[in-house]
Amino acid sequence: MLEGRIVNLRPQELTDAATMQRWVNDTEVTATLGNRYMWSLAAEEEHLRQRAPKRPSFEEQLFAIKTKEGRHIGNLGLHEITAENRGCDLGIVIGEKDCWSQGYGTDAIVTALRFAFSELNLRRVELHAYADNERGIACYRKCGFVEEARSRQFAFRNGVWRVGVQMGVLRPEFEALHGLKLKEATA
Repeated sequence: MLEGRIVNLRPQELTDAATMQRWVNDTEVTATLGNRYMWSLAAEEEHLRQRAPKRPSFEEQLFAIKTKEGRHIGNLGLHEITAENRGCDLGIVIGEKDCWSQGYGTDAIVTALRFAFSELNLRRVELHAYADNERGIACYRKCGFVEEARSRQFAFRNGVWRVGVQMGVLRPEFEALHGLKLKEATA
């Protein structure tokens, strides 16, 4: 388990499927995500079976976000991790709406970035968001992400073409803002 200030990150489990299925079928939750279609519980369970490796792997890290009290409130993933480029894509959802705008997402991302930079030895983490996701973009900036590009007509949702924003954070930028708390090796 990865311990943050107000959340912990743990591996996703098959028992998370019902909660996750509720989130992906809530249009308010998915308004800022790429999800477009409703999911059955069987589909969510199969998704977890396929994506969650039997053993931990370098290429993808999938986490459930839990409050310190143990409530599962969201998910975070480090996707398409590459050793050659030392980078990955980050995706996050806080599915419990009563937990929005309370710092849980920020703490989860900072905790995941500490892991990405100090344990996976990554150099860069990027993400993609919709330009009108002001709350999410403010959170990402707090974590150290900077806007790198905008994509016109990035996604078509609810009858509207939405602008996409690519953001990235480099390890030195994160270290300057949040520190890494690396331990020195002892002989």
